[in-house]
Amino acid sequence: MNADLPQAQGLYDPRFEHDSCGVGFIVNVKGVKSHDVVEKGIRALKNLEHRGASGTEVNTGDGAGVLIQTPDRFFREVCEFTLPAFGRYAAGMAFLPTDPVARTSAKAAV
Repeated sequence: MNADLPQAQGLYDPRFEHDSCGVGFIVNVKGVKSHDVVEKGIRALKNLEHRGASGTEVNTGDGAGVLIQTPDRFFREVCEFTLPAFGRYAAGMAFLPTDPVARTSAKAAV
């Protein structure tokens, strides 16, 4: 155990300290969807920079991100094709190479 940690007090207990990832959860406990929740989540993500969430490696990502509910109403407004019923489709995000040849190859693979 690291001797530099403060002693147990109130809700804090140094036995639960460990290295690595930081995690933040931003929710509306009543289940209300809002852009404010997303903005606060992004702010929390930015605040994790001191834990290494800055993508400084040249060949990998940092694994940092925001998980949100599927924005079905938005998708229905902007998609140029008919979507199946909500809950019957999936959405994903891919980070593509910046090199044009590698990007074309990655798109073809997806």
